[in-house]
Amino acid sequence: MAVGRAVRAEQVSATRELILTAAERLFAERGVNSVSNRQVSEAAGQGNNAAVGYHFGTKADLVRAIARKHAERIEEIRARMLAQLGDSADLRDWVDCLVRPVPEHLAALEGPTWFARFCAQVMTDPVLHQIMLEESLASPSLRRIVDGLHRCLPELPPEVRAERGDMARHLLIHLPAERERALAENRPTPRTSWHDYATGIADAVVGIWLAPVTRGEADPARDR
Repeated sequence: MAVGRAVRAEQVSATRELILTAAERLFAERGVNSVSNRQVSEAAGQGNNAAVGYHFGTKADLVRAIARKHAERIEEIRARMLAQLGDSADLRDWVDCLVRPVPEHLAALEGPTWFARFCAQVMTDPVLHQIMLEESLASPSLRRIVDGLHRCLPELPPEVRAERGDMARHLLIHLPAERERALAENRPTPRTSWHDYATGIADAVVGIWLAPVTRGEADPARDR
């Protein structure tokens, strides 16, 4: 009985992994709303078209499971970087902690990757993007990084801080997706490694945070 249960558990685990991998790839390449559970099941080699629903429930549950599949390794990288950082007052140190974990994780994966494009696709969906935000906010290390970064920017008005946070988030999400897409299509990229690519993103994010703040001026066209 025990052996049978162990074999069954291994089969379930293997099936779940096949489904997660197939869903991540299809969502990354086509968009979440363009892919049905049936297509995911077929791509995962499952004869039962209800396999996705059986193992994961709704599409939102499947998206959350894909995010969590990568979260543990990314969290380990963040924690390691934080341990090395200490109580730095250098903005660049905190930006590196924010930028580098995902590219480092992608570099460590074998074969083609889809996670960066998956994240970009999900974040454009008005409903599913909330799942990614919730998963991110569940990360203790990410909350520490954001707090440390904000301590380096005490003079920024709240509305400017929020605006630049949105700008930085777009770079963090969409630039890795663009590089991942270029690699999948065998197109050249501006930098030859994920490490160097992360350096370029970090340079840009630091520039966003340290850019001068221009106060709003009257719009002559509006005042006519």
